[in-house]
Amino acid sequence: MKVAVLISTYNGEKYLKEQLDSILNQTYKDIDICIRDDGSKDNTITIIKGYMQEYQNIKLEEGKNVGFLNSFYELLSSSEGYDFYSFCDQDDVWENNKVEKLVNALKSCDENKPNLAFSDSDYYDENLNFIKSGDRDRTYSFRNSLVECVSQGMTMIINKMARDIIVSKKSEKVYFHDQWAYMVCSCFGDIKYVKESLVKYRRLTENVTAEGKGFISVMKWRIKKLVLDNGFKKFKYQILDFKKLFYSEASFENKKILDLFTEKYNLKNAIKKLFYSKRFRRKLLDEFMIRFLFLFGII
Repeated sequence: MKVAVLISTYNGEKYLKEQLDSILNQTYKDIDICIRDDGSKDNTITIIKGYMQEYQNIKLEEGKNVGFLNSFYELLSSSEGYDFYSFCDQDDVWENNKVEKLVNALKSCDENKPNLAFSDSDYYDENLNFIKSGDRDRTYSFRNSLVECVSQGMTMIINKMARDIIVSKKSEKVYFHDQWAYMVCSCFGDIKYVKESLVKYRRLTENVTAEGKGFISVMKWRIKKLVLDNGFKKFKYQILDFKKLFYSEASFENKKILDLFTEKYNLKNAIKKLFYSKRFRRKLLDEFMIRFLFLFGII
């Protein structure tokens, strides 16, 4: 079974070699590394072409700068004919059995459904010095996928059916590509969790999220991303577009969840969400916060 490892690079010269080496050293060998460069200005392209002279399983597309989200979409669209697709950042390091373990986790799933497997990750500084262990409490569900992504992109692998659905029903309202994959697979397929750290997640000052950092840093990131940058609105638009694209195919239970999140705001609906009997978020503080947001119609 063939795996496409999808990397969107952008000015990644500092750490790219370590990541490429960790992929090339995987115990699972039936891998192609599909790279789309998003308009790098440094030596990223030179590094990749140097590897391509030695390794035949590396493919490169030199693109214009469209941002990481659209870049991953273009990678998914152009990478056809694979059994599995694995998202990859340019600055992390994979354990050498990562792909093998995730592929094995999906082998028991129905290939005619969109399926996703993911693992844990641990946090490291820019010099790959261990900082701390990541969460080992990765409960998941469709309702959770609407407000949280438990499966970080670089820890996940999806099957061909998931890829085909994401590409064929492209949304212009996707906030994070990994969360969208999680939404699709949790709604229509299976999720497999490998409770083991298979990624060394390098935390840099320019990281997209604040995961792995202290409480204050996380709060600052949330205020900036969700309030100042209209993140809450983007979450709502993402859910609305998911309903537009997939509602007719969803199960009765998942339709009820989508209805709960997309009904026009009124006090009755807000109270219904506030006192919903099942958890939405994994952490208790986050659960209190999301229900507070429900009450005031913020999400």
